[in-house]
Amino acid sequence: MLFNSIEFLLFFALLGALYFAVPDRFRWKLLLFGSYVFYVSWEPAYAILLAFLTVFNYYLAIRLGKSTSPGRKRGILTLSIVSNAGLLFLFKYLGFFCGSLGALFTRYHLPLSIPVVSIALPVGISFYTLKIMNYTIDVYRGKKEPEKKVGLFALFVAFFPQLIAGPIDRSTKLLPQFHEPHGFDYRRVTDGLKLILWGFFQKMVIADTLAVMVDQVYGKPGQYGAATLALATLFFTFQIYCDFSGYSDIAIGIAQVFGYTSMNNFERPYFSRSIPEFWRRWHISLSTWFRDYLYIPLGGNRISVPRWYVNLMIVFLVSGLWHGANWTFIVWGAVHGCFYISSVLTQGIRDRVVSLTGLSRFPVLHKGIKMILTFILVAFAWIFFKSNTISDAFFIVSRLFTEWGSSSGLGETRTLSSFISARFFEFCVGVAGIIAMEAVHLLQTRGSVREMLRAKPVWLRWGVYYGLIVAVLLLGNFGLKQFIYFQF
Repeated sequence: MLFNSIEFLLFFALLGALYFAVPDRFRWKLLLFGSYVFYVSWEPAYAILLAFLTVFNYYLAIRLGKSTSPGRKRGILTLSIVSNAGLLFLFKYLGFFCGSLGALFTRYHLPLSIPVVSIALPVGISFYTLKIMNYTIDVYRGKKEPEKKVGLFALFVAFFPQLIAGPIDRSTKLLPQFHEPHGFDYRRVTDGLKLILWGFFQKMVIADTLAVMVDQVYGKPGQYGAATLALATLFFTFQIYCDFSGYSDIAIGIAQVFGYTSMNNFERPYFSRSIPEFWRRWHISLSTWFRDYLYIPLGGNRISVPRWYVNLMIVFLVSGLWHGANWTFIVWGAVHGCFYISSVLTQGIRDRVVSLTGLSRFPVLHKGIKMILTFILVAFAWIFFKSNTISDAFFIVSRLFTEWGSSSGLGETRTLSSFISARFFEFCVGVAGIIAMEAVHLLQTRGSVREMLRAKPVWLRWGVYYGLIVAVLLLGNFGLKQFIYFQF
């Protein structure tokens, strides 16, 4: 069941009604049942794997909590990490590595044939694997007592709003909430519904509309000139944000309706003024996971400068690989790693340039320039993320840097103006949606938009709510387009 489907809306409405109708002691059990029903709707076999990992790691954590031997605790933790990471590798990366090794041997004419193994990827495995590992590591570190009720731990792992694509909430924050009573609260429930509505607007009106144009261009990049490729890249920059931010808002809103608080996953990332700041604002639950459970254990920045740079690059390469078994994602991670390290290395030079040019006397202009440059770098990196192959990505980059003002032998039907004319409705809806979203982001710099609306007259508040509903119904793409991050 996709969030943006009628089936899910009916499921959510029925589960919500039952949740508040039954006594509090039954609510977590109902949520657990509903979460597995939700997951089974994708593929029943996936639920067996999810249940196995849940029970296996539950008992490992119990053993961790009881053990007093440091060596034994390290052994249990190692078993948990190797088991979870091993299953993730088996389902997600085995085919990729076999194919890559086979291509390498073929390239150098080595007499070794490696069969490519293809296994269906369980939906959401990348996300719930990180949740499980976070829990086990926190128990090992003494930050979290092992959960005694296997059912509550199962709910933590399978909590349906977060199951498919996060946010990757920490066990120290989410698990304790399952022990608390959650009655019906009108303000909390309606605030959650408002966030869900905003998520639908981002996904169905903006992201899915932009996707029509982006997929057309990136599907056959050789047929388009530099201007059209640049526009498609710009649109994908907003598409992936609205797609994933929209999903996150829906997930957070659903959890809020049931009484649970999830961590914020985005904080206006395209307002960032540097690459390091961008990564503090983008996919926060994942970037902080890698910070706490990979970057810091590697030594963080408490080591020599060259080793620090190596640690940064390792984190970005792993982050790229986590997103998908394709060289495009690895290169995307490497590009961001280079951007991040370059930002650190050039800080002094950039400060001197600002001082010499007098930009420091114009803080608004200075911030604007940094924001635009950061946005351009992020948009450039998205080329590798979106492209179907590495060769497509480098082709697009080459054309963007070398063929401006040249038709490149393309017919008139491939020009930017003809492309926009052919997709004029989608172009207008997409641009208008982006403008509306950025207006909301500007308002968010002053505080919570929901709180601002609450202080406004009834006619204005409900005018905004009905306006969003009408926009979704009239302008939304109802083709049930899957969320981008579901594939990871």
